[in-house]
Amino acid sequence: MMLRRILLALVWVGFVVYAFFLSPPDAPDTLNLITNLTVGNWEGINPLIISLFNLMGIWPLIYLCIMIIDGRGQKIPAWLFALGSFGVGAFAVLPYLVLRDPNPEFSGDKNLLIKLLDSRITGLLLLIAASILLWLGLSNGDWQDFVNQWHQSRFIHVMSLDFCLLSILFPVLVKDDLARRKIETNNLLWAICFIPLLGPLLYLCLRPSLGGETRTSPIVSI
Repeated sequence: MMLRRILLALVWVGFVVYAFFLSPPDAPDTLNLITNLTVGNWEGINPLIISLFNLMGIWPLIYLCIMIIDGRGQKIPAWLFALGSFGVGAFAVLPYLVLRDPNPEFSGDKNLLIKLLDSRITGLLLLIAASILLWLGLSNGDWQDFVNQWHQSRFIHVMSLDFCLLSILFPVLVKDDLARRKIETNNLLWAICFIPLLGPLLYLCLRPSLGGETRTSPIVSI
């Protein structure tokens, strides 16, 4: 466990150093771009950037669905890091992963928030929203323009790396989440989580509800 903490801490420090000191400088119109993306004034903005920006709003919801449950019994307030991820993505998720303890059990009743986050319907709605955003970006986006901006804009550069890092980190939380759901055979669900973005969303749609009996799920025993 200590090795895991050290590796995650090094990733966090490395990401912070790279983002603030080694990534490209901010483009002059970065603040204006962020404002327009936030308020929905998207005219003239590359659809790939619009899609990526909005998908970075989906990622915190994905992590919320697992971190709030994982936070039951933790010494640190998981909700604080989960909410922080809405603003700074992996910069907030990584410290939680470093500080959390293994938590393969879930005790107590499910409150309304946990019931909502545990629901497969929530996962399905997020999957639909993310799929629409992916389709809009990939079908209408200008890749050459995106690559140019990735090289010239710290905002686009770091946001892209943040997306990739959130995809890589998600499986770290899955082992305990499966254990809380009394799943003994987890090969397929575990493998799904390594698919960027869509894998974690499919996991939220397929994972059994909390509070079930110990079992070998047919969907993960293939």
